[in-house]
Amino acid sequence: MHVRGCDAPTQELRVPFHVGDDRSRTWVLTRTAGGLRLKHDHRHEDGSPDATTMYGGDTQDAGSVTRQRFPVDAESVALFQREGLQGSVRNTWAMELEAGKRFVYELSRPDGRLFQVEFDLTAPVALPPAPWGSES
Repeated sequence: MHVRGCDAPTQELRVPFHVGDDRSRTWVLTRTAGGLRLKHDHRHEDGSPDATTMYGGDTQDAGSVTRQRFPVDAESVALFQREGLQGSVRNTWAMELEAGKRFVYELSRPDGRLFQVEFDLTAPVALPPAPWGSES
């Protein structure tokens, strides 16, 4: 993962998340009147949007300086239902930052599913290529 773009006028932060050679995922964080919004921008290698893209949710409480939770929004529930992804309609995503040490991305569901990816911020890596669908 790397912070690729920060657009002040739109209050948008783009964070691509690469898995090996797969550059299809970008987290899009936006400031809202009530907090933050997380959307998942998924692209094919040719840059075209995936059928399941721009899903996510808004913070519903103040969270904390280090951790924010994003329960699934109604738009995403409709997308998941349309695409036959019934298991995803109760998703909650979270992001946690321990400055200079680690960044954690999390997906959880009430049925007990928990997926976490932890990034070691003490070990920077070379800037990766642009995510699919972005300019170089």
